[in-house]
Amino acid sequence: MGSLWGNNQTELSQMISHHQLPESVSESSRTIVVSYLSIRRGIGYIGLLLPLLLGPVGQLMGIQIQDNMSSYYHTVLRDVFVGSMCAIGVFLFCYRGYDWIETWTGRMGSFFALGVALCPLDANSDPMFQRTIVGYAHTVFGGGFFLTLAFYSLYHFPVEPEDGPQQGLSPVDYERNLVYRLSGGVILIALLTMGAYLFLLPLDWRAWLNDYNFLFWTEWIAVWAFAAAWLTKGRAIFTSIVLDILSTSRVFAGH
Repeated sequence: MGSLWGNNQTELSQMISHHQLPESVSESSRTIVVSYLSIRRGIGYIGLLLPLLLGPVGQLMGIQIQDNMSSYYHTVLRDVFVGSMCAIGVFLFCYRGYDWIETWTGRMGSFFALGVALCPLDANSDPMFQRTIVGYAHTVFGGGFFLTLAFYSLYHFPVEPEDGPQQGLSPVDYERNLVYRLSGGVILIALLTMGAYLFLLPLDWRAWLNDYNFLFWTEWIAVWAFAAAWLTKGRAIFTSIVLDILSTSRVFAGH
């Protein structure tokens, strides 16, 4: 498999990116393409479901909305949170990019995701005022994890035309690139918002926002943004339908 990847990296990259599988492609190459799409979908589905399982489903189980997602480590939903982050970490570790930069982005994302899972935030604590080194490490890992996901959306996922920029993109690829860049932008805005909340706001303002679980909802937005990017890259059925509708609407609007 390593030899196959080394000899056909560019060809496979284009097929995975554009989801094109010509008849001449070998069964091994098809397996690689399908595996990569499955990894992307897996990461996306975990991101899509995690906030729902922690928030609404947790409430049905009698668990109040926590200050942030990491605080669910100290509830009966601990295994859901830790298991989800570990799964994302394993998926990212197995994800080999089109070049060494993307491969190492996956390695870093895996490291941060596993760090979030294995280094819990201290119970009943502010992310900026932890009682242990492990708690502070969790905060750093969380920031690094979101930055890695934003980098994927803004740098790795957008595609360029195969025949050069002057040829333009197909309507569907244009919409996909739009999703990637919007997702990356939303993640960065969410990170900046959380940073302003943690570093700049007076304590009384933070206490007021905390009554409304401000960090939890901001993290939810960021997690769903990265889920949208990975599901789009993985060609999930419902995202493809939405993109087809958007691209068709844009073509008709242009006429």
